[in-house]
Amino acid sequence: MITRRSSLVYGTLAAIWVLLLAWQTAEHARVKEAARDGLRHRAKDISNALGVVMRSVSFRGTIVRERLQPALNALIGQGDQPSELQSVRLLNAAGEVMASAGNPIELPADLPNGEKWGATSVVFENLVDLGTNNVVVPLANLPGDGRRRTNSLPPDAAAPPPVPPERPALADQPPPAFATNRPTGPRRRGLTPEELRDMREKYGLHDFIIVMSTQYVRELSNRDLWLRFMIGLLGTVAVAGYGLAWRSFGNTSELQIRLARASELNSHLKELNLAAAGLAHETRNPLNIIRGLAQMITKQQEANTEIRGKARDIIDEADRVAAQLNEFINYSRPRDLRRVPTNLASVLGEVVRALGYDLEEKKVRLDIHSDRLLVEADEQLLRQALFNLVLNAIQAVPVGGAIVLRTVKRNGTGASIEIADNGPGVPPESRAEIFKPYFTTNQTGTGLGLAVVQQIVSAHGWEIVCLPNEPQGALFRITGLRVMLKA
Repeated sequence: MITRRSSLVYGTLAAIWVLLLAWQTAEHARVKEAARDGLRHRAKDISNALGVVMRSVSFRGTIVRERLQPALNALIGQGDQPSELQSVRLLNAAGEVMASAGNPIELPADLPNGEKWGATSVVFENLVDLGTNNVVVPLANLPGDGRRRTNSLPPDAAAPPPVPPERPALADQPPPAFATNRPTGPRRRGLTPEELRDMREKYGLHDFIIVMSTQYVRELSNRDLWLRFMIGLLGTVAVAGYGLAWRSFGNTSELQIRLARASELNSHLKELNLAAAGLAHETRNPLNIIRGLAQMITKQQEANTEIRGKARDIIDEADRVAAQLNEFINYSRPRDLRRVPTNLASVLGEVVRALGYDLEEKKVRLDIHSDRLLVEADEQLLRQALFNLVLNAIQAVPVGGAIVLRTVKRNGTGASIEIADNGPGVPPESRAEIFKPYFTTNQTGTGLGLAVVQQIVSAHGWEIVCLPNEPQGALFRITGLRVMLKA
């Protein structure tokens, strides 16, 4: 039964467990997002480095792709270990690749917030502004031969420095050295505004996309997930442990209360037992007087036959009540054991001699198969237990029946006693109830004989069971006797 206090405790533990799991879930999400932010920052650093590289190799907004390509390859990295940066793409307005490095990638259809996270990689777009005026042109598509910078500049480029006028050559003097390195031939013109516009439309940078591996994010997320799982598991075990501890505490408290009540009831029963035993003892005295008076009546010659018959009935009933009182007093008596080496064969012989009249009256055949064993027992109580068992067997068998007494040595130091008869036996549903007080299958029995046997056996630490005897009858077996030595 769950009390209100227990419900409050269990509810608090459940709330703590839910809060712990929610906290660990939120912390895992925070760590995972922090790892992603770290990857975003590294991607931005890479894009900044690429912007510096592009500005260093550009001239008047024009970048030669062949000069940019080594820088892109350097960003991707070389060697056995894979780089975190997997791919770089520079696209024009039409989505064509102007420059690239790394593994081929399939660009997603949309990039919400400029990024797209996949299972093993993430795509970033335009982390920094590289400028829409930058133009990445293949070397072969530059105007002129691509080496005379001054002739390939657009019209808005700054004018080249003035060339000093030629001096007249002196006689017998060679011309100046720089004059031999100056280009000869016609100068090419610069780009027209229309050509420059077409070049920007065709080769102008529009999108900057990089692809980075999410391995570090996944590893960090998996480690943190394992850590959170262990914390959650330990928290679950702790909460369950507190719950079980509280349950055990409640059960212990309830058990202590029950034990206290049982102790009070036991004390009260002991007092009632003593009072009942005293009352039964005091009842025997007037009962003996009644029996004696009835015997005197039966011996009077002047009494008629009817009066003598009723007097004999009084004697029989007085004997029956006296027997019940004796058994009740015997059952209520405390069992203080005095363990001594006891000869089993000798005890069985005394029991048979005490019941000799009953055996002869019903013409019962009794066989004894006993080893001369010494066991540790209270001799008087053992004799009483065996007396009750043999008497119970005599009352159960028909006239001319058979009873077998047997002692068996078991497991070196153990022994058992068996009392078997060929009577009607005990029904299976009654074998567990037969040792309870006032339970009997005999109409003339008191129901305390086998209860006394159970008390004596339990006081010694033994066990007794009722089994069917093959082919007919009942078998009572006492086990747990400790053999001291052979007699």
